[in-house]
Amino acid sequence: MSVAFTRRHVLEDQVAGFRAQPNADHLSIIRHAAIFSVLAHNGHEGWALAALKAMPDVSVRTVGPAEWLVVSETSGSDSLSRDFAMLDAGRLSFFEQGDGRMLLRLSGPNVRRILAKCVPVDLHPDVFAVGQSGTMLCCHVSANLARTGDDVFEIAVMRSLAGTVFEELVEMGREFAMTTGFSQ
Repeated sequence: MSVAFTRRHVLEDQVAGFRAQPNADHLSIIRHAAIFSVLAHNGHEGWALAALKAMPDVSVRTVGPAEWLVVSETSGSDSLSRDFAMLDAGRLSFFEQGDGRMLLRLSGPNVRRILAKCVPVDLHPDVFAVGQSGTMLCCHVSANLARTGDDVFEIAVMRSLAGTVFEELVEMGREFAMTTGFSQ
């Protein structure tokens, strides 16, 4: 007997029933993000960070000392794996995380007010600049928060906890009529 499996996003059921047209404040669920964890070997942190930042079509997010998340919506996991394999294996290690992590994008004029309810950091533009990221608690869950635009933040969270973070963000954005949906 054969079994046919259907690939569904972990947040498919939570998004059902929400409005399709985004308001000014919107929570997007990124369906197909390639996410890698990259670790620099001792003494090669500077080289590894420079090599990652030189890669095209990726966003490099700080996780901790000598550790980054590399995220791409345009390059697939196989393509990024080949790019990483061409780098010096004696200087860094990489691990595909795309099936284990979800990427959420929160945008709009009230994004800082929404996130202030669930993250313990100062999100003022002078303090948390575009391109800055860090691992922190978000809605009581460990997540990586990155500022990717003037009023745009992305949250990378473990797949098993994505539903909890999603539901809490929806609740926190309710006073601003925040909408949600899958990205195009």
